[in-house]
Amino acid sequence: MYKLNAVSLAVAATLAAASFSALAQNQTDQTQLERVVVTGSAIKRVDAETAVPVTVVKMDDLKKSGITSVEQVMANLSSVQATTNAAQSIGSNTGGASFANMRGIGADKTLVLLNGQRIANNAVDGTAPDLNMIPFAAIERIEVLRDGASALYGTDAIGGVINFITKSNYQGGTITVGADAPEKTGGKSRSMSAGFGYGDLQKQGFNVFGSLSYRKQDAIGGTERDFNKRIPGGLSSSTSPANYTQDSKTFYNPTGTACSGEQMILSKDTCKLVTASFVDFIPASENTSGMLKGSLLVNENLTLGAELFAASNRVTTFVAPVPYGGYAVNPGTKYYPVPPAGSNIDITKPVDVYWRDFPNGSRGQTNKNNQQRLVLSADGNGMGWDYSVALAYNRNKVDQYLVSGYGDGDLIAAGLADGRINPFGDQDAVGSALLAQAALNGLLESAKGEVSNVSAHASRDLADWFNAGRPSQLALGVEFRHEKFTSASNTDFASKVSASTGVDPTARATGSRNVSALYGELNVPVLKSLDLTGSLRYDKYSDFGSSTNPKVSFRFQPMKELLFRGSASTGFRAPTLYELYANPAFTNTGGTYANPLLCKDGENGSQCEGQFQVLNAGNKNLRPEKSRSATLGVVFEPVANASVGVDFWWIHLKDKIGAIPQFALFNNYYNFPALQQYFHFGPGDTLSLASNCPGPNCGYVDTTELNLGKVRTNGIDFSGQYRLNSPIGQFDFGLNSTYVAKYEFQDFKDGYWVSNVGNYGESGPIFRWQHNLTTNWHYDQFGAGAVMRYKSGYADFDPSSHARAPSYTTFDLYGSWAPTKSISLVLGVRNLFDRDPPYTNQEDLFQGGGWDSRYADPTGRAYYVRATYSF
Repeated sequence: MYKLNAVSLAVAATLAAASFSALAQNQTDQTQLERVVVTGSAIKRVDAETAVPVTVVKMDDLKKSGITSVEQVMANLSSVQATTNAAQSIGSNTGGASFANMRGIGADKTLVLLNGQRIANNAVDGTAPDLNMIPFAAIERIEVLRDGASALYGTDAIGGVINFITKSNYQGGTITVGADAPEKTGGKSRSMSAGFGYGDLQKQGFNVFGSLSYRKQDAIGGTERDFNKRIPGGLSSSTSPANYTQDSKTFYNPTGTACSGEQMILSKDTCKLVTASFVDFIPASENTSGMLKGSLLVNENLTLGAELFAASNRVTTFVAPVPYGGYAVNPGTKYYPVPPAGSNIDITKPVDVYWRDFPNGSRGQTNKNNQQRLVLSADGNGMGWDYSVALAYNRNKVDQYLVSGYGDGDLIAAGLADGRINPFGDQDAVGSALLAQAALNGLLESAKGEVSNVSAHASRDLADWFNAGRPSQLALGVEFRHEKFTSASNTDFASKVSASTGVDPTARATGSRNVSALYGELNVPVLKSLDLTGSLRYDKYSDFGSSTNPKVSFRFQPMKELLFRGSASTGFRAPTLYELYANPAFTNTGGTYANPLLCKDGENGSQCEGQFQVLNAGNKNLRPEKSRSATLGVVFEPVANASVGVDFWWIHLKDKIGAIPQFALFNNYYNFPALQQYFHFGPGDTLSLASNCPGPNCGYVDTTELNLGKVRTNGIDFSGQYRLNSPIGQFDFGLNSTYVAKYEFQDFKDGYWVSNVGNYGESGPIFRWQHNLTTNWHYDQFGAGAVMRYKSGYADFDPSSHARAPSYTTFDLYGSWAPTKSISLVLGVRNLFDRDPPYTNQEDLFQGGGWDSRYADPTGRAYYVRATYSF
């Protein structure tokens, strides 16, 4: 039988530990090889290369490159187009979570597993499991299935599967401490991890393993990096001193055109606040995770296991002070403004002020995310079958606290109207006391998600039906899952801050479902060089009926140096409980737009360049997403210790679930009349939560979850590795690259097609090329490595003002020294040439300022040190 090594991705580290073996393996050696389950198949096998492409990431390699979080790992996988990271929690509703998004089709279509078992999705938005909840110190390797809709794990894995596999049968102990120090201010981090294992499962009949990791990262404030000042972003008419108006078109400011107030500039004859100056580049975070895992060898045919892990992540974000836009200041009161000569202000009538509450400071929110999982398992063999049974319970809970800056809008409205609060300058004792009284901190809302799961699968050898020299193999499995979701506002507190948060104080949402599944997989060697595999999965949802999805694949090895492989499958993803039942909540548009209903040609003002209220909510009428996907690849070993791989992939998705992008809504109002139903700015459309918006701005745009149009994407994954042994040491070279040939989608059902490969499109770019290139050296006690990461450029959000966002390339460098078997030291630098994030004029994210937190790291050059003691 022939054997291929897995082509592993050395994301940021040495390949020195990787062992290259020849493609050919003598048939008699099979009895000495342990048969294991590879991600993407339910059948135990000794072949390292399967019919589907799997990337293996070794944690020992990652740690040498200074990686301290799973979020950092995902940001460097070439098959991952984008990640929702902690930075994006600023001004959004992710609860500080981090998600992976393979192929760019959505984090909810990337299935994340821990030891082959599901974990609970992030309770705040139900998208996917929070990567911060993975027990980092316990991980041994990460297997990334770059293929869709696995029949083993669930047909919702349309983009792929990421399986985090922890250490097993571990003996001894290890302690690692580390620190990261950016060259610029802000962003320092400290980390610690420890692991301990006792007992040899085979010799003593048991093993107990425990791990603990801790990481704390300081924030990078909005004024601690200069690149967000290249072209100011996130402009707002709510300023300090306040702007005032009576027609919502012409604005005046006490500082005149000098706009000399707090972080203000003159833009289109109006003073604007540069909100990006108050938005953190990276939020402060604190993460703790731990795992306890035990295995008991009952006999040679049965092993019992128990696994408990818990994780906690605390993220604190800050944005600009609360804007109070359109609040009245009555004539004759103490702070009624003196308008400039020639203004259109009627001093006998109230003025509307657009003011920021700087006295109470920036709006601060702390998200406390806690996750627990318990798994009981039994693995063994009997009557010719290898089997595994697992019982699991997962729980994720997120509490969202307001910690600064928010206030009681009714008190502030009254104080502005009667002259106790000064929106144009410093406060006197009365104003300061009233603002202090209005300030509110407390628990805003909580969400909880629970998943209970029972699964069992078994595999066995069958007859050699075609005299291929090895038997056919069969796997059968069953799964039962119960999901539950609840989300509720803290009514008493939320009612006081509803005007500034958009959270309905009476909101409460709950939902649950049962899911059952049957699946089977059959591998048939047709020739000595050809295997065919077919699998079929049947899923039944208590709320969405049933779905049957097949998958077929082949593995053809005509010679020991060459392998061909391919697969085709269908997928099915039911809406998450959050997508169905999420509470209605109001926020503002990420960018500034012209209101197609109220802005007239040639006019300025808040209706022609403003942020408008947006309604986000679940939708009980959603339909499931369905997909078709395929792969076709080749792996070639031209010489010893070298291999290259090329894998083509295709994905077609329909009925994609999501909200219509704000850009599409505002810019296609008249082109597509079907979009007009989502605008509510007419009589009777005033929001009950918009007490801070009594004027014509009180309408809103509905961005409730919908079944949108289709997505079509395809591309190529390239991989290569080479090991060179020399008198001066061992050199390892690795390349992993993804080229996207096509990515197009529809913003709404039957809408126009948007192509965004190398183009921002309407919701973010898809990078044409992404590369990770590693070079590593090892000799005796010493080692060194370098990593290059590359993302290609793209046509920008608004090409009329900025044609292209340039490519983004960073280099990392590290050196290691292990003077004894027990002690090792790593010193390194990330972003060696201090590359700033490329400029982009995107307006989709709350984090503006000319950069995109989804694709670039604002830290800059940073030095790190890691010290490890093993015993």
